[in-house]
Amino acid sequence: MNYFEEYCTEFVQNIGSKEGAVSPALINSASFAYGTPEIAEGIFDGSIKKPLYSRMGNPTTAKLETIMAHMDGGIGAVATSSGMGATALACMSLLASGHEVISVGGLFGGTYSFFSETLTRFGIKTHFFDVDEFENIQNAINEHTKIIFLESVGNPNMRLPDIKKIAQIANNAGVVLIVDNTTTPMSILPLKLGADIVVYSTTKVICGNASALGGCVVFRSIGHGEDKFKTPRYPEVHKFIKGVGEMALIANAKKRVLRDFGMSANANASYLTMLGLETLPLRMDRIVKSVTTIAKELSENGLNVNHPSLKTHPHHERYIRDFKNGCGTLLTIDMGTKERAYAFLNKTKLATITANIGDSRTLALHMASTIYRDFDTDTRKFLGITDGLIRVSIGLESPKEIIEDFLAAAH
Repeated sequence: MNYFEEYCTEFVQNIGSKEGAVSPALINSASFAYGTPEIAEGIFDGSIKKPLYSRMGNPTTAKLETIMAHMDGGIGAVATSSGMGATALACMSLLASGHEVISVGGLFGGTYSFFSETLTRFGIKTHFFDVDEFENIQNAINEHTKIIFLESVGNPNMRLPDIKKIAQIANNAGVVLIVDNTTTPMSILPLKLGADIVVYSTTKVICGNASALGGCVVFRSIGHGEDKFKTPRYPEVHKFIKGVGEMALIANAKKRVLRDFGMSANANASYLTMLGLETLPLRMDRIVKSVTTIAKELSENGLNVNHPSLKTHPHHERYIRDFKNGCGTLLTIDMGTKERAYAFLNKTKLATITANIGDSRTLALHMASTIYRDFDTDTRKFLGITDGLIRVSIGLESPKEIIEDFLAAAH
């Protein structure tokens, strides 16, 4: 059976209803009436499972969270207003002034800024390493280290981490591993590889049609025996472990971040995201096949393409071993100069020029003049941003037509 096939049944059966309205119920209410003060007290102390207030969770969003958690094998999930909201929620639920983060690999520009600039303002230090600097990653761990963070595929440098190996380093040291799995939902299951928390920008391939901004954080359960979250490194979680046991990471995230920072998901966005989820397996199956076909043809026709499916890529063997179901929608083309990159983008008829990725349409963007325009030379070099780099997110169009269009635009 095709790897994505099992999800086709799972998503449409869980999202749709067999009785009443087939489409998920859209609950557009910011607040909920409790009926009696006794019920209100029960809702607030957690003994009654009814909606409290939409900042803390909405019934439509709750259904999305259940499906996302099931997809990744987590105990639960918290949906957020954006992908950066998801990253912020996952990290800030564990961090305080004086703590340290280890960030591994290439990062989306907003994520890099979050670690390098925003967290610095709150007294939190981040160490940055390439995906293959295993010894340096291990040596950087100290008593203040709370999180190792990585992307399943470097966006946009296309470098692939050895997630299992880095998870082993994290788990041996008793440090949390967070994986941004935005580009590889279903293709990679980080919790099964040893991660503790998974974050998504659901805006991207999960929604798939640019209609809804959103994010989601999926958490593993707390173990009944020994568990890193029970150690002195994570005292903020202990009271929640005592209170709700295996669900402690969700309670910790909601009480320490969602309640006070308010990056709550919008019910309408959650509804649209679920509609996207229904077709995600079909779209991912087609797109990951298209990406490899397009990367190969463009490369053989003289374009400087970066994708791990190519034998010239430094992580090609890792791709074959660990990414059997593809590594998402992305590839990059380096045109050498900004001028040539602009000429390509102005000539292509199929690509939509936008900062989004994972859409049903093929998208493209010149990196240095947009997302990374304010980054210094050394940072751009570390993140793989060259003057002529174009990030491409392949869509559902005919691969043959994309190839023809791109070759015409390049010449």
